[in-house]
Amino acid sequence: MVIPGDEPTGSLVRPYAVTGGRTRPRVDIAIEALVETTARGRGGSGESIGHGREQQYIVTLCDGRLQSLAEISARMQLPLGVARVLVADMAADGLVAIYEPASLEGNDTVGTELLERVLSGLRRL
Repeated sequence: MVIPGDEPTGSLVRPYAVTGGRTRPRVDIAIEALVETTARGRGGSGESIGHGREQQYIVTLCDGRLQSLAEISARMQLPLGVARVLVADMAADGLVAIYEPASLEGNDTVGTELLERVLSGLRRL
């Protein structure tokens, strides 16, 4: 179990060690993609299915609330590329679900609606 406030990676652990030296994710994930823990991710402990501390932290972080890939990276204090590799591996194992943003290509209406919602949200801040 990850203790809140516990640093996910120790100060002596290099980012490439967390991903086993890999720099490319299994699937490409947008920085704004939303991540949510699946029932399988909630069901088993991370250690029993072969995952370490970072994966347990992601499962806990995304359990019951959607988090963007950028938020996961920032909260874990890990480079975005490392967080991307971890989340992609977890998605391939069925531990998290990834919700990619709607494509802005080919449908200008979706792009305009999205930009209007973002602008409205910024104005409310």
